[in-house]
Amino acid sequence: MLQKTGRGLLTLLLFVMGWTRPGLSSPLRPICDLRVLDHFIKEARDAEVAMKSCREGCSLSESVSVPQTTVDFDVWEKKNGLDQAHEVQSGLWLLQQALGLLRTSVTNTALHSHLDNSIRNLLSINAVLHSLNIQEYTPPASAAELEGTWRVSSATDLLQVHVNFLRGKVRLLLMDAQACQQDVS
Repeated sequence: MLQKTGRGLLTLLLFVMGWTRPGLSSPLRPICDLRVLDHFIKEARDAEVAMKSCREGCSLSESVSVPQTTVDFDVWEKKNGLDQAHEVQSGLWLLQQALGLLRTSVTNTALHSHLDNSIRNLLSINAVLHSLNIQEYTPPASAAELEGTWRVSSATDLLQVHVNFLRGKVRLLLMDAQACQQDVS
Protein backbone atom coordinates (compact mmCIF):
# COMPACT_ATOMS: atom_id res chain seq x y z
CA MET A 1 0.00 0.00 0.00
CA LEU A 2 2.81 2.42 0.96
CA GLN A 3 4.62 1.58 -2.25
CA LYS A 4 1.48 2.41 -4.31
CA THR A 5 1.03 5.70 -2.45
CA GLY A 6 4.70 6.56 -2.93
CA ARG A 7 4.47 5.93 -6.69
CA GLY A 8 1.27 7.97 -6.84
CA LEU A 9 2.91 10.88 -5.07
CA LEU A 10 5.95 10.61 -7.29
CA THR A 11 3.73 10.58 -10.39
CA LEU A 12 1.80 13.59 -9.10
CA LEU A 13 5.04 15.42 -8.30
CA LEU A 14 6.46 14.72 -11.76
CA PHE A 15 3.19 15.83 -13.34
CA VAL A 16 3.18 19.11 -11.40
CA MET A 17 6.87 19.75 -12.10
CA GLY A 18 6.35 19.07 -15.78
CA TRP A 19 3.37 21.39 -15.82
CA THR A 20 5.09 24.28 -14.05
CA ARG A 21 8.58 23.64 -15.49
CA PRO A 22 10.45 25.19 -12.56
CA GLY A 23 13.82 24.83 -14.26
CA LEU A 24 12.79 26.72 -17.37
CA SER A 25 12.46 30.47 -17.34
CA SER A 26 9.13 31.68 -18.53
CA PRO A 27 8.38 35.17 -19.73
CA LEU A 28 6.99 37.52 -17.14
CA ARG A 29 3.32 38.25 -17.38
CA PRO A 30 2.83 41.91 -18.21
CA ILE A 31 1.77 44.09 -15.31
CA CYS A 32 -0.83 46.35 -16.89
CA ASP A 33 -2.92 47.40 -13.92
CA LEU A 34 -2.39 51.13 -13.42
CA ARG A 35 -3.46 50.79 -9.79
CA VAL A 36 0.10 49.60 -9.14
CA LEU A 37 1.39 52.92 -10.45
CA ASP A 38 -1.31 54.80 -8.52
CA HIS A 39 0.00 53.18 -5.33
CA PHE A 40 3.55 54.32 -6.14
CA ILE A 41 2.28 57.85 -6.86
CA LYS A 42 0.46 57.93 -3.52
CA GLU A 43 3.61 56.88 -1.70
CA ALA A 44 5.65 59.48 -3.60
CA ARG A 45 3.12 62.12 -2.52
CA ASP A 46 3.40 60.90 1.07
CA ALA A 47 7.19 61.40 0.88
CA GLU A 48 6.68 64.87 -0.58
CA VAL A 49 4.26 65.83 2.23
CA ALA A 50 6.64 64.45 4.86
CA MET A 51 9.48 66.46 3.34
CA LYS A 52 7.43 69.66 3.31
CA SER A 53 6.69 69.27 7.01
CA CYS A 54 10.33 68.54 7.88
CA ARG A 55 12.08 71.37 9.69
CA GLU A 56 15.53 70.00 10.42
CA GLY A 57 17.96 67.53 8.84
CA CYS A 58 16.11 67.32 5.54
CA SER A 59 18.13 69.22 2.98
CA LEU A 60 19.79 68.12 -0.21
CA SER A 61 23.59 68.36 0.05
CA GLU A 62 24.07 69.45 -3.59
CA SER A 63 21.97 70.14 -6.66
CA VAL A 64 21.01 67.10 -8.72
CA SER A 65 19.92 66.39 -12.28
CA VAL A 66 16.30 65.38 -12.70
CA PRO A 67 14.14 64.58 -15.73
CA GLN A 68 11.89 67.14 -17.36
CA THR A 69 8.32 66.43 -16.31
CA THR A 70 6.46 68.54 -18.85
CA VAL A 71 4.90 66.60 -21.69
CA ASP A 72 4.13 68.01 -25.11
CA PHE A 73 1.53 65.44 -26.13
CA ASP A 74 2.00 66.05 -29.86
CA VAL A 75 5.74 65.40 -29.56
CA TRP A 76 5.20 62.42 -27.21
CA GLU A 77 2.72 60.77 -29.59
CA LYS A 78 5.10 61.15 -32.53
CA LYS A 79 7.90 59.35 -30.69
CA ASN A 80 8.18 55.62 -31.23
CA GLY A 81 7.71 53.33 -28.24
CA LEU A 82 11.44 52.71 -27.90
CA ASP A 83 12.20 56.43 -27.61
CA GLN A 84 9.38 56.88 -25.08
CA ALA A 85 10.67 53.95 -23.03
CA HIS A 86 14.23 55.30 -23.15
CA GLU A 87 13.05 58.71 -21.94
CA VAL A 88 11.13 57.15 -19.05
CA GLN A 89 13.94 54.78 -18.10
CA SER A 90 16.55 57.54 -18.14
CA GLY A 91 14.23 59.64 -15.98
CA LEU A 92 13.77 56.78 -13.52
CA TRP A 93 17.55 56.34 -13.38
CA LEU A 94 18.05 60.07 -12.69
CA LEU A 95 15.44 59.97 -9.94
CA GLN A 96 17.06 56.90 -8.41
CA GLN A 97 20.43 58.66 -8.34
CA ALA A 98 18.95 61.87 -6.92
CA LEU A 99 16.86 60.12 -4.26
CA GLY A 100 19.90 58.06 -3.27
CA LEU A 101 21.90 61.25 -2.76
CA LEU A 102 19.03 62.79 -0.81
CA ARG A 103 18.83 59.68 1.36
CA THR A 104 22.49 60.02 2.33
CA SER A 105 22.22 63.75 3.06
CA VAL A 106 19.00 63.61 5.11
CA THR A 107 19.59 63.17 8.82
CA ASN A 108 15.91 63.16 9.78
CA THR A 109 15.26 59.47 10.47
CA ALA A 110 11.50 59.86 9.96
CA LEU A 111 12.19 60.64 6.29
CA HIS A 112 14.50 57.67 5.75
CA SER A 113 11.63 55.18 5.40
CA HIS A 114 9.84 57.43 2.89
CA LEU A 115 12.98 57.77 0.80
CA ASP A 116 13.82 54.06 1.02
CA ASN A 117 10.28 53.29 -0.10
CA SER A 118 10.53 55.74 -3.01
CA ILE A 119 13.78 54.18 -4.21
CA ARG A 120 12.29 50.65 -3.93
CA ASN A 121 9.25 51.81 -5.89
CA LEU A 122 11.45 53.11 -8.71
CA LEU A 123 13.12 49.69 -8.87
CA SER A 124 9.66 48.09 -8.96
CA ILE A 125 8.63 50.33 -11.84
CA ASN A 126 11.71 49.14 -13.71
CA ALA A 127 10.54 45.56 -13.06
CA VAL A 128 7.10 46.47 -14.41
CA LEU A 129 8.73 47.86 -17.55
CA HIS A 130 10.73 44.65 -17.88
CA SER A 131 7.49 42.64 -17.61
CA LEU A 132 6.16 44.67 -20.55
CA ASN A 133 9.10 43.51 -22.69
CA ILE A 134 10.65 46.96 -22.66
CA GLN A 135 14.34 46.69 -23.44
CA GLU A 136 16.78 46.86 -20.52
CA TYR A 137 18.17 50.36 -19.92
CA THR A 138 21.89 50.99 -19.76
CA PRO A 139 22.59 54.21 -17.87
CA PRO A 140 25.21 56.62 -19.15
CA ALA A 141 28.52 57.24 -17.41
CA SER A 142 27.13 60.52 -16.06
CA ALA A 143 23.86 62.41 -15.92
CA ALA A 144 25.43 65.17 -18.03
CA GLU A 145 25.14 62.90 -21.08
CA LEU A 146 21.33 62.86 -20.88
CA GLU A 147 19.05 65.25 -22.74
CA GLY A 148 15.88 66.67 -21.29
CA THR A 149 17.14 67.23 -17.76
CA TRP A 150 17.38 70.13 -15.38
CA ARG A 151 18.82 70.66 -11.91
CA VAL A 152 17.10 71.09 -8.58
CA SER A 153 18.73 72.12 -5.33
CA SER A 154 15.97 71.49 -2.80
CA ALA A 155 14.60 68.23 -1.48
CA THR A 156 10.99 69.39 -1.88
CA ASP A 157 11.61 70.25 -5.55
CA LEU A 158 13.16 66.82 -6.10
CA LEU A 159 10.18 65.03 -4.56
CA GLN A 160 7.75 67.17 -6.55
CA VAL A 161 9.58 66.19 -9.75
CA HIS A 162 9.36 62.54 -8.63
CA VAL A 163 5.56 62.73 -8.24
CA ASN A 164 5.06 64.64 -11.50
CA PHE A 165 7.28 62.27 -13.48
CA LEU A 166 5.29 59.25 -12.27
CA ARG A 167 1.97 61.00 -12.96
CA GLY A 168 3.12 62.11 -16.41
CA LYS A 169 5.58 60.23 -18.56
CA VAL A 170 5.56 56.96 -16.64
CA ARG A 171 1.74 56.81 -16.73
CA LEU A 172 1.69 57.63 -20.46
CA LEU A 173 4.20 54.88 -21.22
CA LEU A 174 2.33 52.27 -19.19
CA MET A 175 -1.07 53.24 -20.64
CA ASP A 176 0.20 52.75 -24.18
CA ALA A 177 2.42 49.72 -23.59
CA GLN A 178 2.07 47.28 -26.46
CA ALA A 179 1.98 44.27 -24.12
CA CYS A 180 -1.11 45.72 -22.41
CA GLN A 181 -3.16 46.40 -25.50
CA GLN A 182 -6.22 44.18 -25.71
CA ASP A 183 -7.09 42.66 -29.07
CA VAL A 184 -10.42 44.18 -29.95
CA SER A 185 -11.57 42.19 -32.98
